Amino acid sequence: MATPEERIEELGLALPEVPAPAGVYVPAVRTGDLVYTSGQVPLVEGRLSDTGKVGAEVAPERAKELAGVCALNAIAAVKAEIGELSRVRRVVKVVGFVASDPSFTGQAQVVNGASELLGAVFGDAGSHARSAVGMAVLPLDAPVEVEIIVEVG
Repeated sequence: MATPEERIEELGLALPEVPAPAGVYVPAVRTGDLVYTSGQVPLVEGRLSDTGKVGAEVAPERAKELAGVCALNAIAAVKAEIGELSRVRRVVKVVGFVASDPSFTGQAQVVNGASELLGAVFGDAGSHARSAVGMAVLPLDAPVEVEIIVEVG
């Protein structure tokens, strides 16, 4: 059975360095058997890959891809906190924030990008509860932000 790290590689992806916080907080914190990540925006090599509102400057399909980038950054934050991703028993909760044009109502489809990546990396343990919320604006004018909670053993 492949490890989560091996599944990431099979997907043609690589875990990034954990993005530096943009404020006074840490990327992830563990309490008991839970790890909470801070919200992750689609930083690639330290740069925000896209900016703007989904449904206006950013196409929904692109925003879905960016949600996957956010989830990959969150996975990197979890790994930095716990060492090996095989210690993740289950992804408990995903919260996705979508900076949305006022007429855009497809937030759930955008956040599917994060959910699908988590399922591909963690298999059945990647099934989770989720919220997908439309926002007027996100930090740095990011189109999407994702945070996760995982149970570890």
